[in-house]
Amino acid sequence: MNGKPIELHPHARERANERGATESEVMATDLAGQRSPARLGRSAFRRNFSFGGMWRGKQYATKQIDAVAVEEDHRWLVITVLVKYF
Repeated sequence: MNGKPIELHPHARERANERGATESEVMATDLAGQRSPARLGRSAFRRNFSFGGMWRGKQYATKQIDAVAVEEDHRWLVITVLVKYF
């Protein structure tokens, strides 16, 4: 994310937790994930992680994290986190 500080909004922390992503995974997604434009002038960052675990009673090999962020005050503010398992 261009060396800018990253902060997680409380909403993003809550969504990450309920969807099975750790804060360190979200930070890694923002630092090294693939960037794409998102709605309302925001940016989405995506990264796949090897998972090899159970989520809600099913076995999955991969966890994909999308972190949606907005650039403000010389930092990135992650406003929500989406997680897919496959």
